Amino acid sequence: MTSTLPDAVAPQLPPHPEALLLNPASHLEGPRTLGRRIFRGREAEPVWVRPGVIALLTLTAALYLWNLGESGWANSFYSAAVQAGTQSWKAFFFGSFDSSNLITVDKPPASLWVMEISARIFGVNSWSILVPQALEGVASVGVLYLAVRRAWNPAAGLIAGAVLALTPIATLMFRFNNPDALLVLLLVLAAYAMMRAIEKVSTGWLILAATFVGFAFLTKMMQAFVIVPVFALVYLIVSDTPLRRRIWQLLLAGVALVLASGWWVLIVTLIPNSDRPYIGGSQNNSIMELILGYNGLGRLTGSETGSITPGGGGGAGGAGMWGETGWSRMFSSEYGGQIAWLIPAALIAFGAALWFTRRAPRTDITRAAVLLWGGWLIITGLTFSFAAGIIHPYYSVALAPAIGALVGIGSVMLWQHRDQASARVTLADAMAVTAGWAFVMLGRSTDWMPWLRMLVLVGGIAAAIALLFVTLLPRRAALVVAGAGLVVALAAPTAYSLNTAATSHTGSLPTAGPFVAVGRGMGGGPGGFAGGPQARLGHGQLGQGQIGQGQIGAPPGFGAPPGLGAQGQGALPPGTGGLGTGGLGTGGPQGAAGGGAGGGLLDASMPSSELTVLLSADASSYTWVAAAVGSQSAAGYQLATGEPVMSLGGFNGSDPAPTLAEFQTYVSNLHVHYFISGGGSGVGGMGGGGMGSNGGSSATSDISTWVAANFTAQTIGGVTIYDLTAPTTKGSALSGTNL
Repeated sequence: MTSTLPDAVAPQLPPHPEALLLNPASHLEGPRTLGRRIFRGREAEPVWVRPGVIALLTLTAALYLWNLGESGWANSFYSAAVQAGTQSWKAFFFGSFDSSNLITVDKPPASLWVMEISARIFGVNSWSILVPQALEGVASVGVLYLAVRRAWNPAAGLIAGAVLALTPIATLMFRFNNPDALLVLLLVLAAYAMMRAIEKVSTGWLILAATFVGFAFLTKMMQAFVIVPVFALVYLIVSDTPLRRRIWQLLLAGVALVLASGWWVLIVTLIPNSDRPYIGGSQNNSIMELILGYNGLGRLTGSETGSITPGGGGGAGGAGMWGETGWSRMFSSEYGGQIAWLIPAALIAFGAALWFTRRAPRTDITRAAVLLWGGWLIITGLTFSFAAGIIHPYYSVALAPAIGALVGIGSVMLWQHRDQASARVTLADAMAVTAGWAFVMLGRSTDWMPWLRMLVLVGGIAAAIALLFVTLLPRRAALVVAGAGLVVALAAPTAYSLNTAATSHTGSLPTAGPFVAVGRGMGGGPGGFAGGPQARLGHGQLGQGQIGQGQIGAPPGFGAPPGLGAQGQGALPPGTGGLGTGGLGTGGPQGAAGGGAGGGLLDASMPSSELTVLLSADASSYTWVAAAVGSQSAAGYQLATGEPVMSLGGFNGSDPAPTLAEFQTYVSNLHVHYFISGGGSGVGGMGGGGMGSNGGSSATSDISTWVAANFTAQTIGGVTIYDLTAPTTKGSALSGTNL
């Protein structure tokens, strides 16, 4: 049966579907630059391709850039590190938290480098930090379009790019300053290079793919390597060259991967500890410990030494601080609205594409692409689903490119084979499942746009029925059905993305979309970060004093007395107190995981103007104008003053940097002016020790105790501080390194 597909949807198709399967990329031209390929198009293309690509990228840029400055410093932890990198090239290279280079952030510095270059040019402000993230998002969409187009056609590429652009967690991460934006861009570039390597049987493109993954490692360490086995296996299976050559090509790519990911690690390892900052996130000042432990296997097993608490268990009933593990995790209340809207459709498309290419040669480029993107989705999804250690919903942005690619390739392939009943039934099933799943997830936010839920369901069912009989329709009507189905499939994630772009996001745990009722807290039960059965996640952070009507719980045994949750609204069980001012202690004025003037584990401090003036006075006389427990607490003071603030214990407050003896030496040498109480992950007002730090150092607790015993407290702007240049009489009589 001859295809009646309109030219606007199936440009330049071969005369028979089987020919397309055998050589789907035969119409592709020679190499061109990415920018020229996007904007100029090809002479043989239909006229709609070039405007379509420009419209996709323009609308993506508008979504990611609109109202961007409303998020302020976004994640103040990384913004403070950007500020440090603009003041010190040493801090720039190592990824130091402060310009005096006490300690690094707990990630490699590649993502910081991009933002720091921007901030050095345009000054340290919200826009100079966040705009590079948005542009990385636009570039990711463009490169995904190119990669999918090579495997199938421009229509599939446009759908893939739109799915990525409109995935809620992608909208959030490309408007935020976490490392995930650059990670996604580099991995998509690696996938594009892999497609070129497979198509051209090119060692150069293969090495380039490995190089992109290597720099992704310098962005977020071991997470970048999750897709490496998929890439290597796909090339080994499908490349059109003898097996021996495939093997040595992969070995060369492996060398490139080691060099691209290891050069910075080697330099840091060879530099003496005394000449570089402490490696944040490690317990032994070791970059290899950070790679293999805290940011490596510990994320899978839950055994990250120095983490704020041990990880979760496995299986349906196994849950800990980071929630239940299991195959359904990505569909849960915490993750579903972020990423899962089109996962069922992507999996259906994956299976369908493999079926329709079953008779293609081993070297078929389309099947290679399907295997690559399907493998990416499956291996990354399973890794996130069963990881028992530190994992946050925003990590799931790494799934978005694979979902987009599979939906793009699979949907267009099925449409082109709609003369076959099996293709029409599969399309209808995918449409119905997508609409039904959107109906379920929209029901988790029952007070937000309730009309959209029913509209998506009814529209999805109608589109599914129409797809079953689409071959009976005229060409124009068939095209309308296809367009309507695409609109319905993207309606819910688009609404979530628009809500995300219209909302400011700050803190360490941003989430996309509206408030979502969850069955259990971030920790997987009462006492988790999101606390109890009525907890809610949304608007980019835990809190604003509204999570679970004040039932923001710390893990059992690390809380405040009963009734001291966020804003005091509602009693908590003993030992599950609120996350508020002073870290994990009594509930503070904002309730958001350490919110309030002093900051805490998840949110930056917000110093008053009076305190900012005090800290800034005579700042040039000190290496650090102040010291505070935990990086988020220190970040607010550092950003407010523009001066280095010592982050005691790193992000979690559980690193032995500095030790008590080292801190005493800094104080005796007048390197630190003030100690700021509260913040970090400590229990109560002093913020010491590291809440359930899973084997981490107690140095911050020792320092807090020593300061309280030897210096006089004063309260300024709601924050307790100690002037370390004015010890009490008892403190001035201390011997040795003590004052």
